[in-house]
Amino acid sequence: MRTTFAALAGLAILAGCNAANDATNQAASQDRIHHIYPLIAEPADQTAAINEWFEARWQEQVARSPMTQTFLGIKDNYDKLDDPSLERQEEELEILRANVSEMRALFDYEALDPQAQLSWRILDYQYERAQARWPFRYHAYIFNQMFGAQSRIPAFMINQHRVASAEDADAYVARLNAVGDYLGTLISISDDAAERGIQPPAFVYDYVLTDARNVITGYPFGDAERDDPSPLYEDFKGKVDALKEKDEINGAKAATLITDSVFALRDVVGPAYERLIESMEAQKAAATTDDGVWKLPDGENYYSERLAAQTTTRMSAEEIHQLGLDETARIHDEMRAIMQQVGFQGSLQDFFEFMRTDARFYKPDSDAGRAAYIAEAEAMIAAMEVRLPEVFNRFPKADMIVKAVEPFRERSAGKAFYQRPSADGSRPGIYYANLYRMEDMPTYQMEALAFHEGIPGHHMQIAIQQELEGVPSFRRFSGVTAYSEGWGLYSEYLPKEMGFYSDPYSDFGRLAMELWRAARLVVDTGLHHKKWTREEAVDWLLENTPNPAGDAQKAIDRYIVMPGQATAYKIGMNKILDLREHARAELGDAFDIRDFHDVILANGPVPLAILEENVESWIAESKAR
Repeated sequence: MRTTFAALAGLAILAGCNAANDATNQAASQDRIHHIYPLIAEPADQTAAINEWFEARWQEQVARSPMTQTFLGIKDNYDKLDDPSLERQEEELEILRANVSEMRALFDYEALDPQAQLSWRILDYQYERAQARWPFRYHAYIFNQMFGAQSRIPAFMINQHRVASAEDADAYVARLNAVGDYLGTLISISDDAAERGIQPPAFVYDYVLTDARNVITGYPFGDAERDDPSPLYEDFKGKVDALKEKDEINGAKAATLITDSVFALRDVVGPAYERLIESMEAQKAAATTDDGVWKLPDGENYYSERLAAQTTTRMSAEEIHQLGLDETARIHDEMRAIMQQVGFQGSLQDFFEFMRTDARFYKPDSDAGRAAYIAEAEAMIAAMEVRLPEVFNRFPKADMIVKAVEPFRERSAGKAFYQRPSADGSRPGIYYANLYRMEDMPTYQMEALAFHEGIPGHHMQIAIQQELEGVPSFRRFSGVTAYSEGWGLYSEYLPKEMGFYSDPYSDFGRLAMELWRAARLVVDTGLHHKKWTREEAVDWLLENTPNPAGDAQKAIDRYIVMPGQATAYKIGMNKILDLREHARAELGDAFDIRDFHDVILANGPVPLAILEENVESWIAESKAR
């Protein structure tokens, strides 16, 4: 699933302003045109100028978001959190509209080189999606089990806020003191949305409340220091102790920092989370058991917008649902072939039950079992890394590690996900495996999961994207779900062609992962378009996939709070495979899969229609050569 760059993604979903603001923005744009940029006539000058302009706008955008700066490894505004208010979002909206207007007024699209034209089109696309998203600004569930602010705050502090000096530690404490305003603003928006009839189904609140209580459980929220440390206190104390061990600070400064953190946690963070708990309990009392977004105001149009945003296509919910059914049937047939290969007697559903329950496919639910899972995943990624030159021309520079999801959020977090490396190389990419319940992480899926989240999947795609040269920064750090997750799923299939999945059960695991993404097309549209219940969707997964019950339940809970997102994977994978086979047919013996992968990865994330254009251009250029 994807990563997870929420602070940055939020900047790209804002749109809409009134006529008076349009006039003001146009005046500002014209002022910049006439007083900052000279009249540019030559195409080369146009390209250089627009790239400079893209970079300047990007730097301005980053400067407005302290949390984005931290994600990028920049320590400016290190003591601040973002302003998450709708008013602030509307300001970003105005800036986005003004920037697009200025770009169109200042530069001649036809005079740009192909890469600059692509940058233009991507910014245009982001603007179009922003306009479409703006009417539904209350519809996303701020507090949920997947990306809710209740767990995003401690995850940000623990994983993103690095402490290499006393100043960094002081900034950490300052951010703790800012949690009250940050979380309070989000609580107000959530309460406002609930009054408008927009809130998640009742079951979501139990996850959120558990997360919130976990954040403020343990010292210094308990009565005595002998209590286990709370997650944020444990993290901060560990970072301060590390500074002291390196002689970066003395004992007196360390003691002062710890004391300051205790006051911030007790006086600010604790009360803020108590307010959140009170709000969530009140909302839960009024929540219903209706699960799909069809229940929300203008829910049908909201879901259509989500499908368009996530798939970057015009496919309807009905078309997506049917595609899921067709792909499910195809994969079932391939699974039956594996059943014959291993000599299993019984129905496909019997085989599913065997795969769910046989102990050979599961690590022990113990520290040793979890450590063994991480070690084997690391070995699988290392084995793939050695083979990469066979199918790739370019490789990521950033390192990657495998890590278990932290205890404070493991109960509600997804099965696995990837966190991108910092742009400066100080923080590696992370493949997170959720080992909360080992029975939900079968070993026959380990290879496919490691390839998807790690190499050649998300780490390779995202790290290469960040390391691209000669493209504007906004393209190096943006995302398109159908592209990124389509690549992740394609990266599960590619190793099959390279000779991986030699164990038939592991190959079954690969098919199970692909089946899971095909099934998502069915249950996502079932929930949000056909008005299926949570229970109906879970039952459909259990009948049609080998995943364990806990897996199915967690997945459906995810799709309920992230409408449309799960449809991007299979649609994106299918497009990449279709384009690859089209290119192979067109180029014959001249087709080189390494060059094809270059075409996919060299431009960063793009909508699928643009991806198709890029491949067609490469085919034409290859034929001309």
